[in-house]
Amino acid sequence: MANKDLKLTFYGGAETVTGANFMLEGSKKILIDCGLYQGPKFCDDKSCLDFAYDSKEVEALLVTHAHADHIGRIPKLVHDGFLGTIYSTLETKEIAEIMLEDALKFVLEEARENQEEPLYNREDIAKALTLWKIVPYHKELDLGGDFKAYFKDAGHILGSAIIEVSYHDKKIAFSGDLGNSPAPYLKDTEYVTDADYLVLESVYGDRNHEDRDTRKEKLKEVIEKIVERKGTLLIPAFSVSRTQTLLFELNDFIENGIIPEIPVFLDSPLAIKVTEIYRNRQNSLKDTAKDLISAGDKIFDFPNLTMTVSPKESRSINEVPGPKIIIAGSGMSNGGRILHHERKYLPDHKNILLFIGYQAPGSLGRIIQEGAKSVEINKEMVKVNAELVTITGYSGHKDSDGLLEFVEKASEGGKLKKVFVVMGEPRASMFLAQKIRDNLDVPAISPKEGDSFTI
Repeated sequence: MANKDLKLTFYGGAETVTGANFMLEGSKKILIDCGLYQGPKFCDDKSCLDFAYDSKEVEALLVTHAHADHIGRIPKLVHDGFLGTIYSTLETKEIAEIMLEDALKFVLEEARENQEEPLYNREDIAKALTLWKIVPYHKELDLGGDFKAYFKDAGHILGSAIIEVSYHDKKIAFSGDLGNSPAPYLKDTEYVTDADYLVLESVYGDRNHEDRDTRKEKLKEVIEKIVERKGTLLIPAFSVSRTQTLLFELNDFIENGIIPEIPVFLDSPLAIKVTEIYRNRQNSLKDTAKDLISAGDKIFDFPNLTMTVSPKESRSINEVPGPKIIIAGSGMSNGGRILHHERKYLPDHKNILLFIGYQAPGSLGRIIQEGAKSVEINKEMVKVNAELVTITGYSGHKDSDGLLEFVEKASEGGKLKKVFVVMGEPRASMFLAQKIRDNLDVPAISPKEGDSFTI
């Protein structure tokens, strides 16, 4: 490979939503993201396979954001010999630290069940954090060897970034996950305007969300049903951003008398810790949210909200009569406290299970969402009689039209040569690639895992 050639390889995140792991090779080897594969289990078996490259040869890891499918194998990378530098925004590092620590219990538990060595241990997390350096938005980072990086706000979760990597006269942008802007409190997604190549997520590449007014109306209607039935509303929610969005909306509903003050339980120690980071990083929020806070509004708090940290507090929720709302992780029901709530409340017709996020194929959430009449939870068969509701408008991802608009902005200068559509189910990725080709006349492909391109 000539000195100025740049090789891009898709080691993960191709033909699947999870497992983001992309390699750039020029004068050195640089990784973008190192995430878990997720599905039926929190840590899918594929996550435990050896990396297809030598971890010791990687000199830098750039992290777009702190969701498990983008950071979950970083400790394994370190365990396998990575000694380079990890770069991310401050908020991504803060959230990643508690996310990785929380994930460890699932990693260890699944390893014990399979009688295998765990993917990583606590020492690997600690070592990874010593290798981590903070990168602010909008400041060029010199990676050496003619590589430079530039972080823009992706608007997906706090600290999320689009990372533009320059090498000689080439620029390639990695979208990470792009936010469903405008969000209530996160800054809007910034645009890429002068990249030669774009690696683009496609979780919702083949479908669009409801608009914001529709999603709020649907949430209000679901809550009104629960109040009328004196039932329980179960919401499996991702701890980062989706939970905070729900709290923000419920705060608005209750403060403005749109819904009655019924008990709401945030039953996720991880989500509680992440919410505290959101509170402490108010300067990173959008101006309208900062104005509310300055006026005395506690945007993630409201009357009758209880945050349950201990297992005993979690179990005590069962003693509270309906109507009530329980927000618990994990978002795809592949672990966490949502499982014991689903076991208790799914058999009752008066309850509602509300999906507000993507459910990976094979996950318990996807199995329920697709209409299973009974499911196995903690080795017990549970009937699914509760009403099932899906509201896609609360997704933290851009939908199909939003992704197309993002590519359109990136192509306006005429410099964009190709879009690599990744991080989606095959149908969604291929649909979006075709949509980009048809509507924008920009070359777009959906690569397979292991595919390499010299650009």
